[in-house]
Amino acid sequence: MQTTLERPQSEEHGEPIDRARRELAVAVAPIAIAVAFLAQRTIAAVLARVGHAGAALDDAYIHFQYARAIAEGHPLRFQAAAPVTSGATSTLWPALLAPFWTLGARDDGIVWVAWGLAFVALGGLAWEAGKLTERLAGRVAAVGAMAMTLGFGGFLWTAASGMEGIPFAWAIARATRRASEWAEGPQTDRTERRAGELVALAWVAALFRPEGALAAGFVAAALAVFPLGATWRARALALVAASATVALPVVLWLTTGSPRSNTAVAKLLIGNPYYTGPALAAAVEANLKLFFGTLLEGEVWSAEFLPHAGAPVAVAGLFAVAWLGAQRHRYWRAAGVLLIAATMLAPCFYLTFLWNRLRYLWPFTTGWIVGLACLARVVGDLAGVVRPRWRWVTGLLCGAFAGLFASKLEGTIDDVAQSASGIDRQQVALGRWANEALPPSARVGVNDTGAIAYFGERVTFDVVGLTSANEARYWVAGAGSRFEHYERLAATQPARLPTHFIVYPEWMAMDSVLGEPLHEATVTDSTILGGRTMRAYVADWSLLGTGERPWSSAAAIVDAVDVADLESEAAHGYRLLGAADGEDVVHEGASPSGAPVVDGGRTRRVMEQFEAHLPGGGGRGIVRLQGPAGTTVAVRIGGKATAQLTLEGGDEWTELAFDLPPAPESVRTPIELSAAGGPLTTYHYWFVAR
Repeated sequence: MQTTLERPQSEEHGEPIDRARRELAVAVAPIAIAVAFLAQRTIAAVLARVGHAGAALDDAYIHFQYARAIAEGHPLRFQAAAPVTSGATSTLWPALLAPFWTLGARDDGIVWVAWGLAFVALGGLAWEAGKLTERLAGRVAAVGAMAMTLGFGGFLWTAASGMEGIPFAWAIARATRRASEWAEGPQTDRTERRAGELVALAWVAALFRPEGALAAGFVAAALAVFPLGATWRARALALVAASATVALPVVLWLTTGSPRSNTAVAKLLIGNPYYTGPALAAAVEANLKLFFGTLLEGEVWSAEFLPHAGAPVAVAGLFAVAWLGAQRHRYWRAAGVLLIAATMLAPCFYLTFLWNRLRYLWPFTTGWIVGLACLARVVGDLAGVVRPRWRWVTGLLCGAFAGLFASKLEGTIDDVAQSASGIDRQQVALGRWANEALPPSARVGVNDTGAIAYFGERVTFDVVGLTSANEARYWVAGAGSRFEHYERLAATQPARLPTHFIVYPEWMAMDSVLGEPLHEATVTDSTILGGRTMRAYVADWSLLGTGERPWSSAAAIVDAVDVADLESEAAHGYRLLGAADGEDVVHEGASPSGAPVVDGGRTRRVMEQFEAHLPGGGGRGIVRLQGPAGTTVAVRIGGKATAQLTLEGGDEWTELAFDLPPAPESVRTPIELSAAGGPLTTYHYWFVAR
């Protein structure tokens, strides 16, 4: 017979479990209520402005398109039968959305799924911010960190955008927090289950965004320094976590032939041909000054989200993290928080991080928010030295910081709605128009590829190169190189060329290929867009190749250097010699006979160096160039002065000829031109036999 003294073990252990669950529910409930309120207010604003669900960024529709690709059975291919590409900034986000597409969340319905996942992640992020803070700065500061997270407009905007930013922020925060607990806790807390969670978090963080590799490395370090056990299997867990740091580059290398994603090629300074050596250092330095001197100060681009003149306070918060970490022997936790905060500087290696409401920065704000909470604790402790009761200053400061953030929320919500409306009235509208008006066989050239591909359901050709294979390098090089590339495609792969364009004409910077206008969408009240007017055209390739031959000679061409043609330049060792971004251009003009000619070239050239295959027995060299009247051009061939050319007439392009010295035929003859009197724009070189 059972008595009360013989209560079953399950009941005996049930009380503390139930109590812990109740305490957790009480702790989580305020976060859940706050997130639900923010989600309702934001989504309601979008629905009121747009009339239906809509993403606030066109890039969100890139992820939706990749999600559809996974659901349709062709992962990593933006469209069926297309080459494998890496156009999404996140590998994991489309994979999370894909099952919902399969279950019927299509068209605008996928936006609801993205919102749901992102706002749930926002609640999780607030929880993680508090937990990261608690063992550094105490309970009051932890609550303050949660409040600041929920009150920060950058997080709200990102959650409503349809992008992966908030789930990614949660992943790196949780990975950091759990790795810190692993390192700082007793050996008895290091269980296989927790080790498995750490390895999973390392992979999740790395697959959400490339910067997540740093969080994965932090996890791997914790597992390596404090292994689960002495066996090789236990120690191997660190290697499994560390492998996440290189998983994405390896996958890209195996599937695309390059370890760099298209986004990295198009947007990173490193690898950009115009940013090497001092130019790279200067660009990174300028971005750092912009970050600390403008963005962290809550000015211009960040004024919507951050209070004015906050940079000194934010930086002081990071020092407070280090101080409390050392004081409380929470070295791993402090290092992890500082790593998150420091990763916000990674976009300083981008051409610019001002895209899309600074979305590349916000996932790392958690480290800075924990810093503010720690700063509040340090100030409260200092106040407590004067009077113990004054420790309430910690709570007061946390409330003040949270209030300053929250004071921006109304403007943020309005901007989300306005941005979603702008995207809907331009890219989404043009995508739906393409679906109805263009033939199924149409191939559409785009420079904002998301909504037009997603709603248009037509094959797209991404001129920026994010979602079309091997195009990003031509976008980075400039308009002239893209034009020359299209000439090569016309000769070798004409089926790849677009039949239509839906672009911002000023982005395209190549009016010669834009034919008959068909339709347009003009939006004047949304700053999230790349331009006011996006227009649809019939593609016109009739002028391709018109610049391939000189107009001043009909002689047989032995060799030619097509300036701005990346393949031709590489084959002839053409040196950029300090060429800068924006100096690669397309020029449309006429020959002396009046025939239309289009050619790509490079501007602001004072020196030209390359190698040519010259005909034996001499011949003629011809250069198509442009420059101020009276400019002299000295020509050196094989290191010897050969000719002195003078530009006459106006500043229109012209062709000048010079004699080639009689010499044995040479595979590689150095050619050098130097200008005096003004910089040149060079387009083409030809070498012809006599």
